[in-house]
Amino acid sequence: MGEAVRYALNLWPALNRYIENGELSIDNNECERALRGVAIGRKNWLFIGSEEGGATAAAMFTVIGSARMHEIEPWAYLKDVLERIATVTAAQLHELLPDIWAKAHPQHHLPLGR
Repeated sequence: MGEAVRYALNLWPALNRYIENGELSIDNNECERALRGVAIGRKNWLFIGSEEGGATAAAMFTVIGSARMHEIEPWAYLKDVLERIATVTAAQLHELLPDIWAKAHPQHHLPLGR
């Protein structure tokens, strides 16, 4: 029982922050669910080919994760961005950001039920 009380006291500032701000989530289940695919595939990617291949895979996971976070169908987003990236100007680059792209392409909304 003493260990449980000590644990709570050590986390007291974080617990107070949670109580003070109703928008904070009490757990990190969403983050853990997002990482589950990476953990499951870890052995599959053990021999990714090269260090550069690993960096490319990390970049792709980031782009796909951003699309999912913004509730965009990842394949449609990737296809459009990869087709347009070479032709957009620096001033137009913001149009490819997931939140802006989602507003311009509502037909590719992917409701995740949050």
